[in-house]
Amino acid sequence: MTELATFADVQDGPMYVVTAASGGRRSGCLVGFASQCSIDPPRFVVWLSLANHTYEVARAARYLTVHLLGADQRDLARHFGTQTGDRVDKFASARWRPGPEGCPVLTDVRVWFTGRVEAVLAGGDHAGFLLSPVERSAEPEGPVAPPLRYGDVRHLEPGHPA
Repeated sequence: MTELATFADVQDGPMYVVTAASGGRRSGCLVGFASQCSIDPPRFVVWLSLANHTYEVARAARYLTVHLLGADQRDLARHFGTQTGDRVDKFASARWRPGPEGCPVLTDVRVWFTGRVEAVLAGGDHAGFLLSPVERSAEPEGPVAPPLRYGDVRHLEPGHPA
């Protein structure tokens, strides 16, 4: 095991569902590689596997929506993380509304933002989508569940290999 793999094993970062729409297609997947990367201007980057259906849709999309999953949303993580959009319409059984240019916004997720794709960065077996926020969820009323963490979903078998 490399030192980087050992370092990654101790990370327990938050989990997201990233959604995209382009060319009449929509897609979404479970993502663990994501982070704010600039304060001014505000920027966020999400990393999508090149093998993933969502990557194929996202490459032609102008907007992506990033949904921060709560610890109580394991079923949503399983739904978006263990199926692939080339075989299943994940949105047929998910509650959502169209955002900018049809980009799906999951209505059961309380904390989310839609970002305009500013650049796509090469990163080995993943590509980073640099996002500039254009729309976000309202301030949640009441307590928000802590984020769902990688350790909570590491057992899931992905719909596509990473």
